[in-house]
Amino acid sequence: MKILFLGGGNMASALIGGMVKQGIPAGDIDVIDPVAEARAKLAATFAVNCHASAETAPASPDVLVLAVKPQQMKDAVAPLAGKLGKALVISIAAGLGMDSLARWLGGHRNIVRCMPNTPALIGAGITGLCALPEVSDEGRATADRVLRAVGTTVWIADEAKIDGITAISGSGPAYVFLFIEALQQAAAELGFTPEQGRQLAIETVQGAAALAAQSDEPAAVLRERVTSKGGTTAAALQVMAETGVKDGIVAGCHAAAARGAELGKLLGAD
Repeated sequence: MKILFLGGGNMASALIGGMVKQGIPAGDIDVIDPVAEARAKLAATFAVNCHASAETAPASPDVLVLAVKPQQMKDAVAPLAGKLGKALVISIAAGLGMDSLARWLGGHRNIVRCMPNTPALIGAGITGLCALPEVSDEGRATADRVLRAVGTTVWIADEAKIDGITAISGSGPAYVFLFIEALQQAAAELGFTPEQGRQLAIETVQGAAALAAQSDEPAAVLRERVTSKGGTTAAALQVMAETGVKDGIVAGCHAAAARGAELGKLLGAD
């Protein structure tokens, strides 16, 4: 399977590293990136084939991964339009709809759109995927294999829900980092050193997430089990409820989804 990456940034590097670990030969992977430093780093790290432009890259790969910034996508894919043959196109560009990509690629519709998140950089990501009707079961399986190189996957049928995936898991790490930041601040105010606060906050989040992942019970039930009536946890949760912590998180997710839809319209315009 010949794989061509358009863009060699952090997420592309994570995917390449994951695929090489899966056993895909580095010699079967090509990367187009105009930045010499990025090409040199990829070649040195993974021994993949790097190109400054599409002129020297394979014209008809089996898989094309679009990994450039969404605002640069239209110009970046222009040299590839009409030259992809039956290639499966996998886009990891946030906000860009598949109809816009198909139009910019000269009508090519063998496209899967993905929304990975930043934990993919350490192989712990989760990616939402959806495909145009023209994508075969084999194509879907190929896309799934590529994205599973950096974590787990969730398939959806309605592309409009990609904005919701962006809001929950794409932007979600930032919400978790904010929570960790708040725990560390509270730890500092309670007299702990920065190192102690960091350890307490991060390992609490890691442990709670692992417990939730291993349990079949809803998060609400797990929360209730930690909360004794009149106890310390109840006191904390009462204040958080009064200050709108949970409602703020839910409202923030809705705001992120709405912004995602808005950006999609702006980025996909001709």
